[in-house]
Amino acid sequence: MDLLIEGLSKKYSNGVQALRDVSLTIRPGMFGLLGPNGAGKSTLMRTIATLQEPDSGSIRLGGLDVLRQKDEVRRLLGYLPQDFGVYPRVTAAEMLDHLARLKGISSSRQRREVVRALLKQTNLDGVSHKPLGTFSGGMRQRFGIAQALLGSPKLIIVDEPTAGLDPQERVRFHNLLSEIGEEVIVILSTHIVSDVTDLCREMAVINQGEVLLGGDPLQAVASLQGRIWRKSVSKAELADHVARLPVISSRLYSGRILIRVFAGECPDASFEPAAPELDDVYFAAISGRIGGKTASGSGTAAPALAGVA
Repeated sequence: MDLLIEGLSKKYSNGVQALRDVSLTIRPGMFGLLGPNGAGKSTLMRTIATLQEPDSGSIRLGGLDVLRQKDEVRRLLGYLPQDFGVYPRVTAAEMLDHLARLKGISSSRQRREVVRALLKQTNLDGVSHKPLGTFSGGMRQRFGIAQALLGSPKLIIVDEPTAGLDPQERVRFHNLLSEIGEEVIVILSTHIVSDVTDLCREMAVINQGEVLLGGDPLQAVASLQGRIWRKSVSKAELADHVARLPVISSRLYSGRILIRVFAGECPDASFEPAAPELDDVYFAAISGRIGGKTASGSGTAAPALAGVA
């Protein structure tokens, strides 16, 4: 069962064009949707989750029209939004039981079995009778996945799930997502590139509501081989390098600034070649060096990256 998005556009009443003719084909497995804050990721996720209407375009999940058959789609959907609220005095087991009722699981025995299994799967069985208000950020996110898994969904959407988590909780959350992302479609919407590197077999980069490129992350990285150069500069030198060269990223390193440049040949003898990373793909796309309106976003990297020079 694939998710097919075609020509999706959305403009808000304040004039913001949140989506611009977005087209994607998303197959079962982990799919990463990368983009900066305000890129349109959450708008796209809410539209897929039947929570808002687009101005134009279509979405199909297998044989279902997502925009017209909302009730049928919701039975197959698990959703963990970016801002996930909980009732602080309700326990994890009680809340899951309540949500299971809303999902249509009427048998109390079946609900107990489902709740027990989900709490164990998300490593929350030891705290099932603690109030949700006492949970850490990572525990709350794992509870969010537990509620998203109710009803054995075919499509799971997680929006910025690791933002604010400490490194240990991020690893736990990654492991959990990788376990559930084999047989169903899991869309991971994030601005954290390493989340996609670690988890996803396919990805798309979106910015200003437009899909810039899509495909296999490994192929996208390989397409930049021999085109990434790095150099350590002082803060005083940075502005000059940015003005003269196609600098796609910079970061502090040992008190100096390490810049990475996207170019078909070495800019000068002061640079050294760097092995490309998915961060380079992301920053090159966001800066307009690769991808753009020609990007298919269809899960095939070649068309999206054909403009690399």
